[in-house]
Amino acid sequence: MEKIRIQDDLYNYVNQEWLEEAVIPEDKPVTGGFADLADDVEKLLIEDLNKMCEEENYPNDHLKRACDLYKAFKNVKRRKKDGVKPALKNIEKIKKLTTISSLNRNLKEFVLKGFPLPFNISVDDDMKDTNKHCLSLQGPRVILPDTVYYSEAMAAQREAILGIWKNMAAEVLKFSKLTTEEQSLYIEDTLKFDAIIATLVKSREEWSEYTKCYNPMKTSRVASLLKPINFKKLLNNLFGFIPEVVIVAEPRFLKGFKTLFNEENFELYKHWAYVTELLGSTSVLSEELRELGSTYSRALSGIDKISSVEKFAYQLTGQFYAEPIGLYYGEKYFGEEAKKDVVEMVHEIIETYKKRVKENEILAESTKEKAILKLSTMKVKMGYPDQVDEFYDKLVFDTNLSLYDIVCSLMRIYKEHSFSKLTLPVNKNLWLMPGHMVNACYNPTANDITFPAAILQAPFYSIKQTRSENLGGIGAVIGHEISHAFDNNGAKCDENGNLNNWWTKEDNKKFNQKTKAMIKQFDGIELPWGKVNGTFIVSENIADNGGMAVTLDIMSRMENANYEQYFINWAKIWCMKAKPEYLQLLLSVDVHGPAILRANITPRNFEEWYKTFNVKKTDEMYISPSKRIVIW
Repeated sequence: MEKIRIQDDLYNYVNQEWLEEAVIPEDKPVTGGFADLADDVEKLLIEDLNKMCEEENYPNDHLKRACDLYKAFKNVKRRKKDGVKPALKNIEKIKKLTTISSLNRNLKEFVLKGFPLPFNISVDDDMKDTNKHCLSLQGPRVILPDTVYYSEAMAAQREAILGIWKNMAAEVLKFSKLTTEEQSLYIEDTLKFDAIIATLVKSREEWSEYTKCYNPMKTSRVASLLKPINFKKLLNNLFGFIPEVVIVAEPRFLKGFKTLFNEENFELYKHWAYVTELLGSTSVLSEELRELGSTYSRALSGIDKISSVEKFAYQLTGQFYAEPIGLYYGEKYFGEEAKKDVVEMVHEIIETYKKRVKENEILAESTKEKAILKLSTMKVKMGYPDQVDEFYDKLVFDTNLSLYDIVCSLMRIYKEHSFSKLTLPVNKNLWLMPGHMVNACYNPTANDITFPAAILQAPFYSIKQTRSENLGGIGAVIGHEISHAFDNNGAKCDENGNLNNWWTKEDNKKFNQKTKAMIKQFDGIELPWGKVNGTFIVSENIADNGGMAVTLDIMSRMENANYEQYFINWAKIWCMKAKPEYLQLLLSVDVHGPAILRANITPRNFEEWYKTFNVKKTDEMYISPSKRIVIW
């Protein structure tokens, strides 16, 4: 094994031995870091669900229903017997459409069933007034991971990937009632319709600037652009009234809608909807169809084998009953001592952030005051919620139904619940992540940070780790999430989460210059699996930078600060081993930078890194002081 110097490569110096020995599971694209902790939580909760089912001893009604769904999926014999029939019964409704008028007559039902439509609507928090909900509109998704794959520059890669998709679709369509000729036609038409969609919808890079999704438009104008869809009638049928305004997430899509959906393209739409719905249903049909239907997604991620029935049953159950399962996990496995310690750390980091803002020499006093106000009003959600949201009382189903029909009924309940919120105030007490999720987040519209119980484990956090290690782990993650309040998106929202420019013109200019410098620091870096897009990942890199800055500030005031432990644990938390296909996919779809760059580039901006390991100009992990960036 070649010896690596920490001054040249922090990530591989810390993780080399593990990376050499780690084996990626056959049913996963990645191992290490977040993935390993998630796998451990998964094993734990599968054991608990199996025990509940076996003993028929359920802590509450929510978990009983969760177990009923879990058992329905594990009933492989029933699913094999049902085969594709439950899905075809639904999907034939798409095939029977004869005209756009017939679609308009069925539009409400299609929306509530979640059938593929040439547009999507949802009820979201209003970014201009986050106490209210709003109606949003956007386009459908493309088949390929991102619209950039449809460019001429990626023609060869596009054809190779679409070849995999076509082969999968052909195998799945053999289970339909379509003739052989119809099967081929439906696949070709789906690809034609998809190609038109790709010219209209946003790329992942465009979506990463989420504040640009807020484009209010009069409903009458939206309705005229969506013709021949009878949009106003749909809204009246869904809500009992017609909202005055729609928030258009993708203006380019709406303006070009008539090129996608018209009388001439109606057959293309029908065939696209049929194929898309059938492929999307395979995971809840027979095991044979589940395996066939996952061929494309597994190829994109380099996964050799589908997950076991038990694992997938758990994952599916977790999608629908996330909060009850998270609350169960938190109450049973999360220690109050850990919670108290981490909450104290959060408040220390917030106070340190305030100090850093006050000491900032380039910001005007009015900008500082608003930033400090935003920090002072930021809410902390730690571990798990006190109780399950009452929505879960509605999440009931008939256990005699096929798994497919059960899932359809649950999805409809979710959809109806979401639409029912349009005229209701936003509940800012809701959690975006359940307690058993290994992750953390900042919610810009609520100005809150969430740290589920499951992430509060080593190497991120442990009572047994030193304070320096914990600051390099969960501390930096906490600082990262807080920093999202001041990244290129979050900085456009005020203390209430509303889109509101609270910056002076000069301060905004300085911040944008720093953002451009951060983009440049990462942009174009060549990795074995592809090139990095600095613009796409800039918000996460700003957050990493802020998380490290604030925790190093705390370290500077500690009596027994150990910077070696800090930086080594920082490298540990990003440790991962992944399939090349998955790493390549992440460059296109994940707003987070590659793990090796998160570990290796962020420290180079801080003097503590250079002093701790005596990093010199001749070392790989050196950048000149003039190119170092500290934003917050």
